[in-house]
Amino acid sequence: MKSALLAWYAENGRELPWRRTRDPYAILVSEVMLQQTQVSRVVPRYLEWLERWPTVEALAAASPADAIRAWQGLGYNRRALNLHRAARVVAEGGWPDDLTELPGVGPYTAAAISNFAFGGAVLPVDVNVRRVLERTAGEFGPEAAQALFDLGATVCLARVPRCGVCPLAAECPSRGRTYEPARKQGPFEGSFRQRRARVLRAVAAEPQPADVDPEAVEALLADGLVVVEDERVRLPA
Repeated sequence: MKSALLAWYAENGRELPWRRTRDPYAILVSEVMLQQTQVSRVVPRYLEWLERWPTVEALAAASPADAIRAWQGLGYNRRALNLHRAARVVAEGGWPDDLTELPGVGPYTAAAISNFAFGGAVLPVDVNVRRVLERTAGEFGPEAAQALFDLGATVCLARVPRCGVCPLAAECPSRGRTYEPARKQGPFEGSFRQRRARVLRAVAAEPQPADVDPEAVEALLADGLVVVEDERVRLPA
């Protein structure tokens, strides 16, 4: 299976900017942005971010407020704060042996940085990779990571896999199966998440009265995304 997968990837792999670098900082940025956000939305924002802050030291020298403002539109804004905090940890003490010590870095992100930046012999397993592994029952090494990402994202789809074009179909025990839709998150429109986002967007433009939306402000305070000073809600300095 592995040789068929790698041959397919050589012909069909997606051209993504973070695949052209082994800089651990650039890979960290890409992995954090890709959490909960589609690749097509991430690509331009990733390039803009690295143009503004090309090194981990550059981001560490910026303010949390600048990082939060630059993140607007990507959603799940706490990721920006964690990315900024991680940059400061690395700038002060270097990359830790255990990457999960960095703020916002869990086992998957740590494995991705280890593999793509440091050549670690570990296979990062995200939702797409796990789907391929479970359906094919195949065994793949760390060198197949990017190929597995692309196969899961473009061929071995969640509900209706494109088995007719899959390079692993001949040996796949799940060939031809379809699947029930996974449980989806509730709609953004009208949700509390939207209220939080609306308040944060307003605060990013200028300080707001502390009573602008008390419940949303309280949630943003708990995440460290805003502070309250002189009865005004502001981004952290």
